Amino acid sequence: MQTTSHGVVLLTRAGCHSCVHAHEVLSEVCREFDVAVTVVDVDEAAAESPDLRAEYGDRVPVVLLDGIEHSYWEVDVPRLRADLAQEGHPKNV
Repeated sequence: MQTTSHGVVLLTRAGCHSCVHAHEVLSEVCREFDVAVTVVDVDEAAAESPDLRAEYGDRVPVVLLDGIEHSYWEVDVPRLRADLAQEGHPKNV
């Protein structure tokens, strides 16, 4: 399993209420910047990428920005807005 190098990925797992809330918040922020959110269930992805679940499974929800861990357990909204608005971000090029 390969995460996208540009964009926002939310790592989740089924039955995670925090993941549902994080997806709602993340979707709202990303809509402001016209950025799509890709959702990846770490348990489903484990068949192809067991390292993904091993690395992030105990911290879901996890937000990856451009393939790099940005926040976990909750969306860091002010930081995400600042990072997405940053000049030079692929979305702003």
